[in-house]
Amino acid sequence: MAQILVIEDNPVNMELTVDLLTARGYTVAQAEDGFIALEMLKHEKFSLILLDIQLPRMDGLELLSIIRGDENTRDIPVIALTAHSMRGDHERFIEAGCNDYISKPIDIRSFWDKVQFYIERRAV
Repeated sequence: MAQILVIEDNPVNMELTVDLLTARGYTVAQAEDGFIALEMLKHEKFSLILLDIQLPRMDGLELLSIIRGDENTRDIPVIALTAHSMRGDHERFIEAGCNDYISKPIDIRSFWDKVQFYIERRAV
């Protein structure tokens, strides 16, 4: 089964996301900031990253730039998972290197469609 890294600083959002993923049988690793995520990425292989854009100490776009700049992590699909829902945010996140975007509050059906799409695509 796929291993997913969730990078989220809000404990309630983290719990909800992890619960959704584990209920479907995914293995989930949790990081509450970018520095923790980078350490985990050095030691583990992930099929997908769900990335909150507003993180403490290092914002999600800065972390994304590091992930995309590393040959060991650049091909991992990254979905922005954020409360940002302003006009143009989706395009901005895609241009920055995200594969997709999910706005909070999470629409469960859309969430599953996107997670499954990237997990299946990565497995091929």
